[in-house]
Amino acid sequence: MKANWFKHLIGAMALVGAGLAGAQPFPSKPIRLVVPIPPGGAPDIAARVVGQYLGEALKQPVVVENKPGSNGNIAADLVAKAPADGHTLLLSMDSAIVINPHLFARMPFNPQTDLVPVSSIGSNKFVLTVNPQLPVKNLQEFVEYARKANPPIHYASGGNGSQHHLMMEMLKQRAGIRMDHVPYKGGSPATLATVSGETSVMFAGSSNAGQIKTGKLRPIAVTSSKRADDYPELPAIAEMFPGFEAKIWLALFAPAGTPQPVIDRLREETHKVLQLPAVKERFNTAGGLDTWIATPRELDEVIKSDLAKYGKAVKEIGLKID
Repeated sequence: MKANWFKHLIGAMALVGAGLAGAQPFPSKPIRLVVPIPPGGAPDIAARVVGQYLGEALKQPVVVENKPGSNGNIAADLVAKAPADGHTLLLSMDSAIVINPHLFARMPFNPQTDLVPVSSIGSNKFVLTVNPQLPVKNLQEFVEYARKANPPIHYASGGNGSQHHLMMEMLKQRAGIRMDHVPYKGGSPATLATVSGETSVMFAGSSNAGQIKTGKLRPIAVTSSKRADDYPELPAIAEMFPGFEAKIWLALFAPAGTPQPVIDRLREETHKVLQLPAVKERFNTAGGLDTWIATPRELDEVIKSDLAKYGKAVKEIGLKID
């Protein structure tokens, strides 16, 4: 009897030992960081900056992979279906998480159940910009010009359902103007179209700072609730249309089921990276992108709040993508 008990004990200890021996510390291989836009836009810039320093901290390369399309759904779906071990992550703009569920009739994944937030990354405002050939100098002139334009002027966006798209539709509704939407696969292609005159206006994010500084795009207003420090001469759209406000935020996500210790390690190291002066400077140099450090609870609250806000906006405007 005792011999059998001892034999079972030895067997159990052997199994535990084998399990521990088989377990590998995280990370055990390069990390794949998927970005939902082409190179050059805010999420791509943030991914490459954060990825460089995060890789150094984790002692494994962080490889950025651009997977544009479907307003972020392609990239997010890829990550949602990846092994939940922390080696495949998504650095996403907010629209893929809080706008797409209201906009797309069919979603390939559920952002609220198939992905888990890891860390906040950054945030910034939008700048309403026009091609310099458009005969307007400020927001009031733009609204008056757009109201009279026949045929309607064309505006560019980073894709159907993107923040650029939704904000312009909200402005159209508030200002009582008509404009035709031309979607592109990301903010950078939309910028090129507006600079070339293929389109006349767009909401610009961090990837447009260079074109604004060189005069290739003319800024006329900001989407923050009040005037911005980096564009003190520009009015907030809210000055003409009270309550109009929009910010873009970026966050890191992992597949649901990723072990909590792995998520905690990633969050801890990411927060350290975001506090580095070099990272803050590179974010800002890229065009006014601010690092954003939030607690897990704060990030959850922002996601829930924006999910409700944009759901209401999409319904009021009547947008839908099949």
